[in-house]
Amino acid sequence: MNILFTKMLDEKEVSDVLGTDVSPEFLEVIKINFRKIPPFNLENKSLIFTSVNGVEAFFSNDFTPHEDFTGKNFNKIYCVGKKTKLALRKHGFGVFKMKKNAQELAEFIVENCHEESFIHFCGDLALDILQKNLPLQNIGYKKVVVYETQLLYPKIEKKYDAIAFFSPSGVRSFVKENSLHFDHIFSIGETTTAEIAKHTDQKIFTGKQNDLSGVLKLIKQELNKIQP
Repeated sequence: MNILFTKMLDEKEVSDVLGTDVSPEFLEVIKINFRKIPPFNLENKSLIFTSVNGVEAFFSNDFTPHEDFTGKNFNKIYCVGKKTKLALRKHGFGVFKMKKNAQELAEFIVENCHEESFIHFCGDLALDILQKNLPLQNIGYKKVVVYETQLLYPKIEKKYDAIAFFSPSGVRSFVKENSLHFDHIFSIGETTTAEIAKHTDQKIFTGKQNDLSGVLKLIKQELNKIQP
């Protein structure tokens, strides 16, 4: 099987899971541009990060969360996804609560965090799930766009057996110049699958973990089914 990943990945990490029966190729379909945001006071706010890019853009603008958990001036950090959590750890900060996707995080906050006020550091194309749900429950919410997503609209000439998508914006970028005529279409999670489904009636294989590891395991699982 030759498969196109719509993201630049570590080829060794991919091959370690999929083995030599898969020929992976990688195509960048979006470009991330960090915005320059003057740092402001984060006092007593809870922080939300829904992507690694949001984390990196936050720290590139010299924001610093407060860590004095013994006093009143500290920031709880909430995030979506394991990689986002690892990115925060890389910068020396722990996470109070991690959820698989924005919908699950919104539900947790609505059920448990009415006394908190949130700042969400995200991209310009971030889903509006948190923005819609938290204010409806009288929970303080502010969205701060710290990066922009540029769609690159690449056109492919080669035929592939399968394709893997990692974000709704990546899907929109790809389908402008290309069809979705593949034997297998893989998706990192439900929100990306919902975008793919707007452009094809084909079956979409959706990861359950919302991360690269889950997608690779899913590809391996489907590969085992078609191998003699």
